[in-house]
Amino acid sequence: MIRCLAIDDEPLALQQIAAYINKVPFLELAGQCQSALEARQFLTEDRVDAIFCDINMPDLNGMDFVKSLTAPPLVVFTTAYSEYAIEGFKVNAVDYLLKPFGMQDFMRAANRLQERLSVPVTAPTETDDTLFLKTDYRIIKVSIPNIRYVEAMSEYLKVWIEGEAKPIITLLSMKKMEERLPSNFMRIHRSYIINLDKIQEVNKNRVIMDADTYLPIGDLYKEAFQTYLDKKFLGK
Repeated sequence: MIRCLAIDDEPLALQQIAAYINKVPFLELAGQCQSALEARQFLTEDRVDAIFCDINMPDLNGMDFVKSLTAPPLVVFTTAYSEYAIEGFKVNAVDYLLKPFGMQDFMRAANRLQERLSVPVTAPTETDDTLFLKTDYRIIKVSIPNIRYVEAMSEYLKVWIEGEAKPIITLLSMKKMEERLPSNFMRIHRSYIINLDKIQEVNKNRVIMDADTYLPIGDLYKEAFQTYLDKKFLGK
């Protein structure tokens, strides 16, 4: 199921979008909001895969709202003004529904959402050292040995890659990522999974990955990490 949030300041338009969502078997209505500010608050507390968002709204318009999101879900814009279409596609909107639209147009957008979300994260096998991560509106191939560490960020993960200044941000749980990574990765904190091969130093209750990256070792993970160190330790 694709969890959807409907956003429109007009009650009748919001009601129509919600009704259309409920008619599509693979869509689930997660919530309804009458402003972008309300939607922003909703997204801090719940996860959705897609939003159907009006553009002309008071206080904060839909276009600026989507641009303000760090890791936005898939977006279908709905508006009565065709001049926004080009700008909508510049922010990688999945579709653009011009009001008034019917069920046929809505199904076109719904099918496009389904196509975008049909590529799963690929689990590595014994002979496969790559995985695919969905970020923004792209599917990125990642070499597992190049992953330095993984950082939890609410419903999202930051995947830090060797040689890259910015992380890959993907909608995925720590549990699922942990299951997909090989044995040279270890969870040392509820918010961190590290590549053991990338450790530079262990200092008290911190793992130092580089001069700027100090990661804490959580109490629940100390014993397992110490066992790993004991196996590798040479000296008295």
